Amino acid sequence: MSLSFTIFEYKPFVMNKSLKQYFVKSFIILAIVHLAYFLYGYFTFEGIKKIDIYSEFYRFKFYDDVSISHFFVSGLFLLFFLIFLLKNHARQQYSSAKIFQIGFLLLLVSFFTFTFFVSFSFGQNAKLRGELSQKNYNEDKKLLNVLNPFLYGSSSYHSEKLFNYENILYPKPYPVVKEEKQVLIYHDQFNTETTYHSIDTLKVLTETYNKVSGKTDSLLGSAGLDKNIIKDRIIKKTSIGDSTQVIFKGQEVSPEYDKDICIFLQNKSLFKSIHNDSVQKQQYQAAVKRYKLLYKYKQDSLEHEFAKLDALFKKYNIESHVKPNILVPEIFYYVENPDRLFGGLDNNFDHKALREKFETLDRYFYEPNYLHPSIMPIFFAVVLSVWIVLLLFYILFNKRKQKDI
Repeated sequence: MSLSFTIFEYKPFVMNKSLKQYFVKSFIILAIVHLAYFLYGYFTFEGIKKIDIYSEFYRFKFYDDVSISHFFVSGLFLLFFLIFLLKNHARQQYSSAKIFQIGFLLLLVSFFTFTFFVSFSFGQNAKLRGELSQKNYNEDKKLLNVLNPFLYGSSSYHSEKLFNYENILYPKPYPVVKEEKQVLIYHDQFNTETTYHSIDTLKVLTETYNKVSGKTDSLLGSAGLDKNIIKDRIIKKTSIGDSTQVIFKGQEVSPEYDKDICIFLQNKSLFKSIHNDSVQKQQYQAAVKRYKLLYKYKQDSLEHEFAKLDALFKKYNIESHVKPNILVPEIFYYVENPDRLFGGLDNNFDHKALREKFETLDRYFYEPNYLHPSIMPIFFAVVLSVWIVLLLFYILFNKRKQKDI
């Protein structure tokens, strides 16, 4: 008995050379059109002066020149693409592998044909970053964060939430923690006593901390003292691996009598934090520089910072009446006389416009939304619909051509 075996050799599908060239040429044409829309977006972007809270990268709007031209260019390209595809490349025998590969390429053609407006947005973004680099944008934020306590309206300086001693971050022994106690004055009459303590940090091995705590409690107990006298000074205790970090109240501080403390140091709010950087670190760095400008450097150093702020207002097209030579002496009046009742500063500018400008720029830099969520369902529905039509036309015409041969 003789056995015979039939060996089947698997041959991967290799696209016809002319069809491959046709797809390559089609993608080159699409790339050229995308480049044209990119340049269009680049040269028509009006710049950061024109940006407002309603600004965003382009989304298909159906009524302007970008959308109308997009509609006609996409339609004409797809029409001629389909005509030449069916006329010159629909006479080949096909397999399921071939249909899958061609179907994938048709999906890419459909996708890139309807994304010219995305390239337009990329062009806008390129123009924006050419006009305002992320580094310079962050430098502008740093300047505003340092000067922020000088830029509030007059009524805000009387806010106990915005301006209080607990917001002081520099110099030592600040920051401080506030403690209020009810003190008996006479019979059932009590008075509120306010004290401030510096905040200290201790980090030791947990095993060592437990031993010391146990011995301290034992010694205090032997001496007839309250064991909680030390525990009451602990603000926060955190376990980090095999270590324990204890934040506790240190020495008593009297910021109300401190001549190196003025109202402008009692605010730690940032105008706008820098993306992906520690807020606490930024607050501290701004506080250090602010303190040095008020107490270490000459008065013209602060005037120079406000001159930079004036240039910033002009760059972002913010209406301002801030004059450094008038504002800075007002600031130093309250620095040198911290006990004087605060009357206000001549710091009038368009606060709302500046904040909206930076909120919009943050979206441009960190949440660009090239494909806006409001049009995403329609966009993908159109892409898939056109892809299905292209694929069905190709399959049907391919079958018809084969029958005719």
